[in-house]
Amino acid sequence: MSSERDAGGGFSMELGPDLREMRDWVHEFAATVIRPAGSEWDEREETPWPILEQASKIGLYSLDFFGQQWLEPSGLGIPVAFEELFWGDAGIALSLVGTCLAAAAVGNGTPEQMAEWLPLMFGDADDVKLGAFCVSEPDAGSDVAAIRARAVYREATDEWALNGAKSWVTNGGIANVHVVVASVDPALGSRGQATFIVPPGTPGLSQGQKIRKHGIRASHTAEVVLDDVRVPGRCLVGGKEGFDARLAKSREGGSIGDQAAMKTFEATRPSVAAMAVGVARAAYEYARDYSVGRVQFGRPIGQTQAIAFMLADMSAAIDAARLLTWRAAWMARQRKRFDHAEGSMSKLVAGETAVRVTEQAIQILGGNGYSREYPVERWHRDAKIFTIFEGTSEIQRMIIGRAATGLDVR
Repeated sequence: MSSERDAGGGFSMELGPDLREMRDWVHEFAATVIRPAGSEWDEREETPWPILEQASKIGLYSLDFFGQQWLEPSGLGIPVAFEELFWGDAGIALSLVGTCLAAAAVGNGTPEQMAEWLPLMFGDADDVKLGAFCVSEPDAGSDVAAIRARAVYREATDEWALNGAKSWVTNGGIANVHVVVASVDPALGSRGQATFIVPPGTPGLSQGQKIRKHGIRASHTAEVVLDDVRVPGRCLVGGKEGFDARLAKSREGGSIGDQAAMKTFEATRPSVAAMAVGVARAAYEYARDYSVGRVQFGRPIGQTQAIAFMLADMSAAIDAARLLTWRAAWMARQRKRFDHAEGSMSKLVAGETAVRVTEQAIQILGGNGYSREYPVERWHRDAKIFTIFEGTSEIQRMIIGRAATGLDVR
């Protein structure tokens, strides 16, 4: 979507020159650095620190880069960048962008909080840092209202005491800054929750079990334990005065708008959709090229209708998912409400497209597709997470259903 008005009435589906230049730059890094290392780090199941350092040195892993793309006028900066990174490899790419979710949560805070904490989440080329957003718990995944982690305010010392356990945390325990959603007033459910910044080295926060995963193995995922973690009062995202006012309004039965964690997830759903589009595109392109070079019964397999039709469906589905993603990202940047659940639509369609397309890619490659010698097997494992994290496909359908009917679909 160009920022320049064209002769066709001011509407264009072309990316502007700045976005094209950024896309090509990120794609070059994905093609030359990320993709060649994908299999190795998948097998190692470790954070790819050398690649993070390389990305930091060229300015790709940095607050400045992600901030510029987040504020890009069309809203397409982040989706375009994420698609290219995840085209390279989902596990490594998630290590590169996992900090962004924590940064987005702090982005709901005050200017002073953003200025103080966001730089500490990224570090610099000589000392790379990470951020972690801690929401899910063993008994609270999609049901955010069931969060049990507690936050108690100690007025005498102006600090909050956090206790509980978080699970499925990207960068959990190895991050420099952890951002934690906890319940202040459990009786209010999700309306009684707040988001807290845990500064580097705060006593009481520790890593629990590291989770061994089906896919995205190069991205560190672990439990985070909070044992009487004391954080200063200024670490309540948005400030205590505003939070107290929202609590009081909620206790009186008034509406307080979006819950803290859900506000962050709603803002980032188009970004997650773009990740899924990148994985799907990688699998489609690989299967397409394979079908041209693979000869069976005297002709390329791509010449048979069975394969060509499959590729046609894959291509159309990817383009449809990308357009839904771009629409939602544009709407979010223009501060337009997702009255028809456009954010959820983008994630639902992109996530399920990634799973379907990567499976079809395996089918096109046949036995080779099932082998770890070829990347489509890994991409299929990686794709599944997009129907699960940051809101399952079932949760997205529920949100879309509510928007469609106006009823409290449960």
